[in-house]
Amino acid sequence: MTGNKQSVLYSFDRTFLKFILVGIINTLIGTGIMFSLYNLFDFSYWFSSASNYIATSIMSFFLNKYFTFNVKRWSVRMVIAFILTIVISYLLAYGIAKPVVYHILANRSQKFRDNTAMLAGMILFTGLNYIGQRFVAFRRKGK
Repeated sequence: MTGNKQSVLYSFDRTFLKFILVGIINTLIGTGIMFSLYNLFDFSYWFSSASNYIATSIMSFFLNKYFTFNVKRWSVRMVIAFILTIVISYLLAYGIAKPVVYHILANRSQKFRDNTAMLAGMILFTGLNYIGQRFVAFRRKGK
């Protein structure tokens, strides 16, 4: 493997591991918010899942910017790209998860299907959000 390819793979692996660490922190906080709102306070699927990402996105921006991707510069474009990445990842992940889970688990209760869809949405969101943040929001110049 050439040095350049090896460097890109190392960077991808290293940033992905940091992204997962930040994600664990976000998941602990966001999951508590989302499942509490849905199961304890009877808020809707969309309100509960959106509250999770609204509440944790600010923390995620700073942790991923400085810790995960080691980006020091500031720009309006970066903030907008980050927000768009969160919104698009959220809408795609949860928009896909709910109908798929509802189809697969058609004979289960709505509460069970919604909880399963929110869990599936979290997993899809993580992958989509990593790709968006790594290659769009926090993309390094010249790469």
